[in-house]
Parts: sequence; C-alpha cells; structure tokens
Amino acid sequence: MGCNLVLTVGNAMMGDDGAGPYLADKLQAAPLPGWTHIDGGIAPENVVHKVRELQPERVVLVDAAEIGEKAGTLQVIPPETIAEMFIFSTHNMPLNFLIDELKTFVPEVIFVGVQPAIVAFSFPMTEMVS
Repeated sequence: MGCNLVLTVGNAMMGDDGAGPYLADKLQAAPLPGWTHIDGGIAPENVVHKVRELQPERVVLVDAAEIGEKAGTLQVIPPETIAEMFIFSTHNMPLNFLIDELKTFVPEVIFVGVQPAIVAFSFPMTEMVS
C-alpha cells in the first residue's frame, strides 16, 4: 500500500506564494502519521521523479491560488477548473500540466488552493495565509 503525500508548491520570497513552503516547514517540524511531504518549490516538475519513487496512493498538492475568496481561505479545486485558473502563475510550468503528469501514476490527486493577499517579491507572508 502506497503512502499519502503532501506536495507543496511556491516561492517563499514572494509573500503569500510562500504558503506551500511554509506548510512544508510545518510538516517537517511536526510530521503527520501516515503522510510524507516534498517541497516542490517554484519548479515542482523537478521532483516528479521523487513522487514516482514513493508510489503514493494519494497526492495533496498545496499552492497559493487566486480563488476569489478571503485571504487565507483553503479550497479544494476541481481538476477541470485548474487550467483556466493558472493564467497567472509564479511557477515555471502551469500546475495543470504537473497534475496531469501525476495522474498517470497516482490514483488520487487533490489540489488545495490557498487564497493569497499579497504575491510580490520580498514581501513577507501575511498573517491571514500563515
């Protein structure tokens, strides 16, 4: 039976886009039983081979996303809406490509978006998002 994996995405130097790396730090400090994590940073496509090696049953992908909600709101994003959401992205590759790749070998891929307040270079993460 494969593991459960949290794959975080984001840039800690870009304000609330650091939500993913922030969660990775929290999971490093206090691991969840039955879960492992990988911080994909700004190029999560570069860790796909690590995900493949783990052969997880479930991947929960966490990244800042413009979901039209109050800052700090978490929302599971349906796969069919991901492509149109990421017109704006601070990452090298649109997340829908990453998710499609993960789905070729992971039975369940869930995307959780965190509504940012500020995504700008050298801004700290806001209290709402942390």
